Amino acid sequence: MSARTSKTQGSVSPMYIVGGPDPFLAGRQAEQLVDGLLTAEEKPMALWQPSPDALPETAEIFDELRTLPFLASRRVVVIKDADVFITNNRERLEKYLENPGPTGVLILLVRNVDKRTRLTKAVAKLGGVIETGQLKSYELPQYAAGYCRDRFGKSMNAAAAQMLVQFVGDDPGRICSEIEKLAIFTGSKKSITPEDIESLIGQNRIFGAFDVIDAVIMRRTDEALRRLRNMFDGDRASEFTVVGAFAYHFRKLFTARALLDQGLGQQAAAKKAGVWGPLQGQFFAQARSVRLEQIGRILVKLGRMDYSIKTGQTRAPLAMERLMLEIAPLFSVRS
Repeated sequence: MSARTSKTQGSVSPMYIVGGPDPFLAGRQAEQLVDGLLTAEEKPMALWQPSPDALPETAEIFDELRTLPFLASRRVVVIKDADVFITNNRERLEKYLENPGPTGVLILLVRNVDKRTRLTKAVAKLGGVIETGQLKSYELPQYAAGYCRDRFGKSMNAAAAQMLVQFVGDDPGRICSEIEKLAIFTGSKKSITPEDIESLIGQNRIFGAFDVIDAVIMRRTDEALRRLRNMFDGDRASEFTVVGAFAYHFRKLFTARALLDQGLGQQAAAKKAGVWGPLQGQFFAQARSVRLEQIGRILVKLGRMDYSIKTGQTRAPLAMERLMLEIAPLFSVRS
């Protein structure tokens, strides 16, 4: 995923508004913007990122932007979580933009880019509005491989990237976090392979999700619940990622089952669905064990459960156990 900035047009806007529905992707875009404005040597002297919880007065921020840089081409100020800051200081920001510091760049990182405001329209005219969208599921493996290459100088082939996404789910931030662990795990190796991913992630919460689903499909409910509890006991972060991991897996099952129902063979369906690696056979055995409409019902249940968890109506461990009990009768036992 890419976003156009005025930098690509050969000019630099004195102010940028960067935002989108995925905070991780928006944050990454802001980091890349800073990388294009300052060298690594310039950042310690010319980059200021005040804490969102203790922002200084706007006058101090503007003074910083108007101060001539020392041993750098410009000064850059980054304000994260800037939605409230913009709301409280909109007129001051508009006035500053009429006469900005000649070498200062203000980057405002927001959750929502409001195109209706006079400030956003003025920044947009200068090429300074950058909106980041959401990555679609099919874009995630390519994004993972690109992040691995650009950030760590390591290659990751399609099979490895697909396996990683299949294990981790559709959260770009989690994917990149796992890649950082893999980069350390693989040391001086120039590539990250499916074997590396299975070795490092194989027994963690995501691989555990695959095993939980497999046990449910086999109607080994007790085993599924035990594996699910082990996931939560072994990693507290599972409570925040487990729904995404299960939803991603069932979406892949939906695609694979639809392709099988169209008459495609397993290899052709695997290629179209993007299912790679040593778990391909096991994955398609799962797909054959449940009908398309049943997978759709499970996805609806997951969506409702995700909403209930995020709104504090229930907790992930309890909700997931209930879901496993509800969906187990849907599956036919594999031979």
